[in-house]
Amino acid sequence: MQRAFRQPVRSALSIIPVSLTRYGADFAGFSAELGASFERYGFAVVADCDIPAETVEKANASAKALFALPDAKKRAYVVPGGHGQRGYTPFGIETAKGADHYDLKEFWHVGRELPAGHPYRAIFGENLWPAEIPDFRADLTALYDSLEALGLRLLKAIARHLGLPDDFFAATVKDGDSILRLLHYPPIPVDAGGVRAGAHEDINTITLLLGAEEAGLEVLDRDGRWLPINPPPGSLVVNIGDMLQRLTNGVLPSTSHRVVNPAPERRGFSRYSTPFFLHFAPDYLIKTLPSCVTPERPNRFPEPITARDYLLERLREIKLG
Repeated sequence: MQRAFRQPVRSALSIIPVSLTRYGADFAGFSAELGASFERYGFAVVADCDIPAETVEKANASAKALFALPDAKKRAYVVPGGHGQRGYTPFGIETAKGADHYDLKEFWHVGRELPAGHPYRAIFGENLWPAEIPDFRADLTALYDSLEALGLRLLKAIARHLGLPDDFFAATVKDGDSILRLLHYPPIPVDAGGVRAGAHEDINTITLLLGAEEAGLEVLDRDGRWLPINPPPGSLVVNIGDMLQRLTNGVLPSTSHRVVNPAPERRGFSRYSTPFFLHFAPDYLIKTLPSCVTPERPNRFPEPITARDYLLERLREIKLG
């Protein structure tokens, strides 16, 4: 039976947070609210998250220590030919698709740790751990594991919203190339070209974003307006990536978002954020779900593609290929 997808009621003011405390007490209600927010905006704000504050604080401290290293030391952790998927990517590299100027940021990627002999290990590459920061590996691994566990719970709710078995996504993301990105947007000089992050959509399945100390994140609404996203403390911003948009035939949209430059009085401050990009397994075939195709919504993505091929295609577009 084909599912009828309802259009959520429009809220022009903000994205209303969905409390994670409802996950256990009212899973059906939580799933419906989360799914409605995703259908409407491509984004949701998940409040009352249970990731330990100490885990977040330690990871943030290690990230700031990393970006405070001299440029030459950071560049020692660039992986040649690695598509920026592990280790350090310097300022002035990543460029939003179609943009004329690179993003004003530098970042570091921590990926999945796999045992020796695992078939995906050669595809993913090896993590790098900066020797200058002794606690970096432990701090970032703890945050990676916490965000992945929460991401799996949210995928279960998404499956329920789509009318799929609750465990549908478990196998699709098992051993996926999920990445924790440490982002640093340096202070903005008066004559800087470009913006901290140009308008873009994420490549992956879903993204979980820890709140940043400095504002700037904006989401493009249907009417062409940019909506600022300022989640309350203890919340995560979660958005649909292009892979899940493709799988669901656009029922769950991947929405353009950006990080704008700060007001003049905040230009001298750095901005840090930590998105977790949850990915399908490399050989997972992204093929439109039959339940997401209707006469009113014909299949927009008739050609299946593996998650790995899609990732590499998109990385080339943003100059990380």
